Amino acid sequence: MSGTTTLVWFRRDLRLSDNPALTAAVADSDHVVAVYVHAPEEESPWSPGAASRWWLHHSLTAFDASLRRKGVALTLRRGPALSTLLALVREIGASKVVWNRLYDPATVARDTAVKTGLRDLGFECESYNAALLHEPWEIRTGQGGPYRVFTPFWRACQMRLDAQPAPLPAPRRLHGPSQPIDSLALDELDLLPKIPWDAAFAKLWSPGENGAHQRLEKFCGEWLGRYDEVRNRPDLPASSRLSPHLHVGEISPRQCLVAARNAIVEQPAAAKSADSFIREIGWREFAYHLLHHYPHTPEQPLDERFERFPWAENPGLLRAWQQGRTGFPIVDAGLRELWTTGFMHNRVRMIVASLLTKNLRQPWLAGARWFWDTLVDADLAANTLGWQWTAGCGADAAPFFRIFNPVLQAERYDPARVYIRRWLPELTQLPDKWIQRPWEAPAAVLAQAGVTLGQTYPHPIVELPASRDAALAAYATIRQPVAPTHA
Repeated sequence: MSGTTTLVWFRRDLRLSDNPALTAAVADSDHVVAVYVHAPEEESPWSPGAASRWWLHHSLTAFDASLRRKGVALTLRRGPALSTLLALVREIGASKVVWNRLYDPATVARDTAVKTGLRDLGFECESYNAALLHEPWEIRTGQGGPYRVFTPFWRACQMRLDAQPAPLPAPRRLHGPSQPIDSLALDELDLLPKIPWDAAFAKLWSPGENGAHQRLEKFCGEWLGRYDEVRNRPDLPASSRLSPHLHVGEISPRQCLVAARNAIVEQPAAAKSADSFIREIGWREFAYHLLHHYPHTPEQPLDERFERFPWAENPGLLRAWQQGRTGFPIVDAGLRELWTTGFMHNRVRMIVASLLTKNLRQPWLAGARWFWDTLVDADLAANTLGWQWTAGCGADAAPFFRIFNPVLQAERYDPARVYIRRWLPELTQLPDKWIQRPWEAPAAVLAQAGVTLGQTYPHPIVELPASRDAALAAYATIRQPVAPTHA
């Protein structure tokens, strides 16, 4: 192959626009080869879950089509990243390998080894930031350390937002190799489920860069102006639902930021709501900041006192929660939505997590692992932050004594009972007064609605006031910091 060739190693950056590694490759070389290396074992113990793999399959399909329209195909390989990349570099005669950075502890270690290994053999390597507004190590406290509280972290980030460069355009044309390159077929990666539990996914989601931008445009046009008012309403399609697109890199946070700011220019009245949306981008940044500085937190609590917390591990309770059989309608609705769609509204995520970790006293890590397998937007940084926040053991955590009451939360955020009725059809005929608390409904009301507690719908698996008291008593045993040890 005449001229210089750069190999672009794609991972969670499956887009053409605002892709620094791809832009650099096009600028610096005559030919570009695009490769995706399937090596889930290198992300262990947090290899992609089942719902994430479904998304990845369809995202790779869309990205390959986008690349082909520009002139190259996506090469698929499987195996250890370093040896696979090395073999491909030698096969195509590339002099350089570029990629966009990942931040999970396992991938950081892997990518460091890949960069060292390739450079030691004389190949040029370069990595770029495509996933975040700021690198996790760039934002520091006045003392030079990491932030553990969101508000001052975000304040520091905001001081830098105006310096954000404009998103990079997609390359007009890509020049690939003159000879075809051997590639696996996508089906050989075995990403799709064997049992069709994903039947509803295709009707709800459009993985790929085009799908991401369509969703962003729809959100900005229809809901951004009311976002601050309705973002906690699971009964409304008011959330952006961009998280799976952001996770796999079909769109960048910088593109989302620009879209929100442009909306403010067009709709000045939407400024407050747009700021609330941008703040959610900030929470994503904060999650990655924490993961970088505290890489142990996917497995261990940031608050070390919780290493001693007396969790009441009970596989039966955990299974009932997973299956949406807790007897608390808002919780069961959320978990059924998750199983059916691969998604759960953020407010509902907090409610179901609170019930699991506090009222049921099941370990937060058990909930985190369930979400990891069932969410299409399963992201290690965000998942860890969310679960530790709700459990009270993370940075900027909700105080442990803040225990969400699922009945009151449902009445506040599902006022017309639309969400409950959507996901719990067995309760549809219950009057609004009782549908959030069917165990309190008179027998005649239950009979008229066709509800038999313990048969058509479960009794609550825990008594709320008593379980709250038990959770607080358990917390009291660890409230004091661990005394320092002396030699």
